[in-house]
Amino acid sequence: MRMGIRHLTALAALALLGGTPPAPADTPADYRARAPQEEVVYFVLPDRFANGDPRNDRGGLKGDRLKTGFDPSAKGFYHGGDLKGLTARLDYIQGLGATAVWFAPVFRNKPVQGPPGDESAGYHGYWITDFTRVDPHFGSNAEFKAFVDAAHARGMKVYMDIVVNHTADVIQYREVAKDGYPYRSKADYPFSRKGGVTGPAINPGFGDDSDPAPANWARMVDPAFAYSPYVPKGEEAAKVPAWLNDPLFYHNRGNTDWVGESSGYGDFMGLDDIATENPRVLAGFIEIYGSWIDRFGIDGFRIDTAKHVNPEFWQAFVPAMLERARARGIPNFHIFGEIATSDFDPALLAGWTRKAGLPSNLDFGFAVAAVQAASGARGSDLLARWVDDDVLYEGGARGALIQPTFLGNHDAGRFAMFLKQLNPKADAEELLARDMLGHAMLLTLRGVPVIYYGEEQGMIGHGGDQLARQSLFASKVPQYNDQPLLGSAATTAQDNYNPQHPLYRLIAELAAVRRETPALTSGRTLVRRSSDKPGLFVVSRFDPVTWREVVLAFNTANSAQTARVTVAARSLEFTPLAGQCSLKADAPGSLTVTLAPLGFAVCAAKP
Repeated sequence: MRMGIRHLTALAALALLGGTPPAPADTPADYRARAPQEEVVYFVLPDRFANGDPRNDRGGLKGDRLKTGFDPSAKGFYHGGDLKGLTARLDYIQGLGATAVWFAPVFRNKPVQGPPGDESAGYHGYWITDFTRVDPHFGSNAEFKAFVDAAHARGMKVYMDIVVNHTADVIQYREVAKDGYPYRSKADYPFSRKGGVTGPAINPGFGDDSDPAPANWARMVDPAFAYSPYVPKGEEAAKVPAWLNDPLFYHNRGNTDWVGESSGYGDFMGLDDIATENPRVLAGFIEIYGSWIDRFGIDGFRIDTAKHVNPEFWQAFVPAMLERARARGIPNFHIFGEIATSDFDPALLAGWTRKAGLPSNLDFGFAVAAVQAASGARGSDLLARWVDDDVLYEGGARGALIQPTFLGNHDAGRFAMFLKQLNPKADAEELLARDMLGHAMLLTLRGVPVIYYGEEQGMIGHGGDQLARQSLFASKVPQYNDQPLLGSAATTAQDNYNPQHPLYRLIAELAAVRRETPALTSGRTLVRRSSDKPGLFVVSRFDPVTWREVVLAFNTANSAQTARVTVAARSLEFTPLAGQCSLKADAPGSLTVTLAPLGFAVCAAKP
């Protein structure tokens, strides 16, 4: 088994195609024509990617880290990455095979939030105060345009991360709450009474927030139904556009407990939760985000915390954004929501494509199934179920093609960390082989593969959130630098933009295979073999025009595996696109698959 894994690592990293794969050949004239499922997306936190201009590290602010938010030695503060750094490193991203860049929000944020002793900074971008400008820590609107233009000149797309659920924590409550402002429900604190059902009447004639009529919302004049909200002195104009400074446009019901009604109405740990049911809010956000399309010609949105917003908002917002994009000459504008879950629950994700009209959502179902299979913690039965459940999406299996798939992310943690948790006795060699196996699944199975920055350099991490947000440039954070990287002798204490890293090379080579194989971007999937124990997982994917079959095989076991699988009767001879393949079918309809421990193969039937 040791020799098998070592052999796999060498072959997968160095001998799939040979040499460095060519960059995508799309020109600025034709990249717009690519459908969402044809992309390979690179997801990055700008603060943690590359520091192109140290002069903006403090965002133009003066003072200590609690004023500027900058402390490169602390995991929860700004480290200095910016748009200039991102632009300067586009060669690195494109060399990986990525055709689109999705980055965490770059809007102006409240620099620091949190109670005394537990402060952190808005380096991640989700504490927005100004929805119209780039945060000075990252640069300027002009530098944002320069980045978008540079990406487009290479035939690469740009996806913005947007937020409508909440803003930074500015609004406060006059009530003194030692227990942290627990959620107050609509039943116990209706819109029609001040401070509870027995309180004085307010908002006469306001029916319910499910009625979107402007005449109904004109009767909402007092936001003090649950708590008494106010804007602290000096922050009256903290938010842009100006209408966002009015507490009337917020739920003001206290902190969410993440379930039931509070999931849609509660503040996220104090972040001001926006009343997206209000038609003025809907119109305001259509204008805000439509303006970014108009001004910069971006190619898509990832929507943060989408499931915490009422579906009716998305039913109106999504068509408005798609129309705005078409008017700008962007026919394939890709919108995908975050319907976060730690469970394997394709029905939850698919449901939001139907009830809310979200075209696609980050595929947490794939993430769970792939981690379980690639780690060997269980068999490939969840992956088989994942394929079967594609019929649940709006548009069925065709609609499922544009769901972005991923292995690790900035909230839950990195893929290598999950593998390590599920294989505490595995050595670095085995973990690397399993990491490569998972990325082979990501880049060849259905969906839009999303690479979380740093995964291609073997970053591991100790957990989710702040512990999964290492810098690619030399870090000063002790909690990051105490770990070696998978597949490398390096740590995060040095720059890590190594195009020879085995994971970087594997991803680049499989991205090239994907780019040249329509079955892997747009083909339907048929499961050929799966099991509730580690072993072979085999599927066929079919070219949507020629119906040429491509067989994908993955061995999740620590031992070599051989089995016959069913294939189309017309698929008689095969060409290996990656890994080792049987060159001929055993008989019409039957093919022998043999894989080394933790091996994989991509085998295309000859026309």
